[in-house]
Amino acid sequence: MNLLSAIEIEPATPATHSVIWMHGLGADGNDFVPIVRELSLPKQIAIRFIFPHAPTRPVTINGGYVMRAWYDIAEPDTFRREDETGLRESQRAIETLIAREVERGILSKNIVLAGFSQGGAMALQTGLRYPHKLAGIMVLSGYLPLAPTLPGEAHTANAATPIFMAHGRNDAVIPLPIATASKQRLTAAGYEVEWHEYRMEHTVCEEEIADISNFFRRQMSLA
Repeated sequence: MNLLSAIEIEPATPATHSVIWMHGLGADGNDFVPIVRELSLPKQIAIRFIFPHAPTRPVTINGGYVMRAWYDIAEPDTFRREDETGLRESQRAIETLIAREVERGILSKNIVLAGFSQGGAMALQTGLRYPHKLAGIMVLSGYLPLAPTLPGEAHTANAATPIFMAHGRNDAVIPLPIATASKQRLTAAGYEVEWHEYRMEHTVCEEEIADISNFFRRQMSLA
């Protein structure tokens, strides 16, 4: 599989950790680049941030308009008519990015998968099925896709991998009950979920950025 194009932010010293951060529907890898500086992470451990660009595809809910999307969305109810083919294609593409990081000398246990909205769904879709231990999974304003298939596909390598989930109480794109149902499904399956809610819509807020920073510090031994 061809490697997804991506924006990379290299640390001052050779990278020992990586964060692969997927954007939301219609955006691109540039979307979360400015947040890296806002995280104010210490420099004791060198982190490479990777912001891949999703492929372009027609999106049904947007009248078939071609845009960057990890998978198609057919209806406002994201759980109806899920684009399993698109989800699995993007999963393989993200796995290829992880493999490239391993080839560059980053241990998989030092890699965090992160994402916003569709990107957060992809972090769960990929991370929970990945056959090698990851440092963590971060889901911002996202949800658990292909939930019925997870019990038969989840890999034990990441059964204990911490999951950070954060959501806005006023999110009209992915309503809070969808996210909380995903969280409940994950905790019922035995996953460790760190849950955060904020007074915001489908976006990211300052308080959330501070919590993201703390999660990275813990999972990458930066605390």
